[in-house]
Amino acid sequence: MTKTRSTDQGLGRARQAAGNGSGGVRRPWPLVLLSALLVALAVPAALLVAPGFLGPEPPAPAPPAPAWQQVPTALSTVPGLAPPDGSAPVPLPSAVSAQLEPLLTADGGGTFTAVVQDALTGQVLFDRGGSEGRVPASNMKLLAAVAALRVLGPEHTFATRVVAGPAPGQVVLVGGGDVLLGPGGSKKDQVMGHAGLATLAAQAVEALQTGGATGEIKVLVDDSLFSGPALNPAWEPGDVAAGEVAPLYPLALNSARYDPAVTSGPRPQDAAMTAAEEFAAGLRSAGAAAGLTVAAAVERLPQPAAGTTAPARPEGEGTSQPVVLGEVQSATVAEQVNLMLQDSDNYLAEALGRLTALADGLPGSYDGATAAVGAQLAAAGLAAEGMKLVDVCGLAMGNQVPARQFSEVVRAITSGTDTRLRSALDGFPVAGLSGTLDTRYGDAATARGAGLVRAKTGTLNTVLALSGYVVDADGRLLAFSFIGNGLTPGAAGNKEALDRAATALAACGCR
Repeated sequence: MTKTRSTDQGLGRARQAAGNGSGGVRRPWPLVLLSALLVALAVPAALLVAPGFLGPEPPAPAPPAPAWQQVPTALSTVPGLAPPDGSAPVPLPSAVSAQLEPLLTADGGGTFTAVVQDALTGQVLFDRGGSEGRVPASNMKLLAAVAALRVLGPEHTFATRVVAGPAPGQVVLVGGGDVLLGPGGSKKDQVMGHAGLATLAAQAVEALQTGGATGEIKVLVDDSLFSGPALNPAWEPGDVAAGEVAPLYPLALNSARYDPAVTSGPRPQDAAMTAAEEFAAGLRSAGAAAGLTVAAAVERLPQPAAGTTAPARPEGEGTSQPVVLGEVQSATVAEQVNLMLQDSDNYLAEALGRLTALADGLPGSYDGATAAVGAQLAAAGLAAEGMKLVDVCGLAMGNQVPARQFSEVVRAITSGTDTRLRSALDGFPVAGLSGTLDTRYGDAATARGAGLVRAKTGTLNTVLALSGYVVDADGRLLAFSFIGNGLTPGAAGNKEALDRAATALAACGCR
């Protein structure tokens, strides 16, 4: 249309020139037509020449990834899936059984239990020992996620503060439950490092300057939010030594890792002190230009003896509340839950468990965390008879939870009945694409499940588990849980059995 419009304007100008020429002399029609033709040709020619002056055209945008490769941000964006409405046919239990029975065979020893349910109605489509208590490994994190989202809420955040100390020249770093602190500036677009200690140090220096602080500043750390032992006695020492988890504190850098990209090997054994020393270094750097010096040693804030009350702090202007010198906020509970599920982060799971306990009026201990998770499952109608929880991350072999409970939890998350729980949808790893499933579903037997199966993994020496959801070939949303116990360590066929079973559900019309 632009080219046509320009040509029409050129013809009009030619005709006007022909009728109003110099001296009023009318030009012959051949000359008029020639002028119009030259104008018409000049417009497209100019468009061809213009890029040489204006620069090259921007490159064409890359084509979007195929729909099945899109990682959903909500259930309604799963390819081919709207929120469950019952319009798609429900698979026949006999057909589902025919598909799964030959696949769920343990390689070298052990057994698999399993449950598959229609996510909308709860109809059980497959049940092999689904009510038996099993060691679930990291599938436990699904239970911790439900409890945290119910009690704390998806949008809740945790504050890490610096306050004036009990004596002049002291500042206290107060742990508020954020174990994903970063050493540098706050990164608001990230979950790990959302709150940065360098940002907190800069705030503290500014407040100290405003208050006229001089001389040396001593850093104390208050890590009293959590109680009880820092290590769960139910954990195997070998797992702790291998870096599967570390002593738990209410503040930590990188989920108690030296480097967030290195997820195995040695970890800080005193995450609170490690974070406090990093903060002191940031305070030292930020305070240098302001003439502030920071003592080399970092100490813990002395806690009052049991049954006594902490003395009032003079900096609080007559109250027992200290003056806040700086504060940074963590990522939201929903974001942390999703990171926990994607990466199967044991440390983060246990921290969220204790924070859930505190918000539920229970002690911030391992016992408090398991009690809080159990209570929230019961309140949501999701607690199974005989369930036994000894941690909330799934590292302990003493946990006993049936597969049916996990399929019901997945149903609760996908149903949308409790909108708080739907916040965990993003946390399910996607087969072949993300999280702990990113390197799976790449062979011929499981490739059809890639991008379709969304499930939480679980792995211990003799335990494998996979609980999640999938949309079958007819568009029906199914919830499932497969748990293997007593398995032969290192038998690759056991993990493949789970992945093949989930792939079969994705491909199943089962009519």
